[in-house]
Amino acid sequence: MISRVRGELIVRDLERVEVMTAGGVAYEISIPTTVFERLPRLGEQVTLRTYHLVREDAALLFGFLEATEMTVFTRLLGINGVGPRLALAVLSALSAEQIVRSVRDRNAAALTSVSGVGKKTAERIVLELTGKLDDIAFAPSGVARVPGAEEALRALTALGVTTADADRAVRAVIQEKGQLGAAELIREALARLK
Repeated sequence: MISRVRGELIVRDLERVEVMTAGGVAYEISIPTTVFERLPRLGEQVTLRTYHLVREDAALLFGFLEATEMTVFTRLLGINGVGPRLALAVLSALSAEQIVRSVRDRNAAALTSVSGVGKKTAERIVLELTGKLDDIAFAPSGVARVPGAEEALRALTALGVTTADADRAVRAVIQEKGQLGAAELIREALARLK
């Protein structure tokens, strides 16, 4: 199994990268968009944690910058009906932290914002991953530490706003206006989302 690839980033596309190792071997690695956004420039060194999937017709590598991303990916693969492409799509639309939060809050609606994830699949993901992500811990984010922010995020996702959009809107309101109550945060965030 190939668990990590380290080398020079020679191709940097939205869905894949190529990394040239010191030994002269270039690996093509599929990545989620959330990883693409944090990659170094072409020609710089990168280390990716990889999940090596071997099939009868192919050997595929999926790359991640953080262990939590790979853990969420592998646990998604353990769900009936979720293959590597769908697991990558989920991690492209939502961060590992947002996925874990959605599962812990039993918020299947947040997962339906992902292309290819319907209501039944989202509910299956929440049901099958409940309790299986408890070992994943995240440092508290700036938004989570602001009073009323978590309540505002839950309310916005309950209204059908994607977790990613809700998180961005609440962060923007907090940056611009400082601390507000949950109701005011919700109102301001909704105004930004229109």
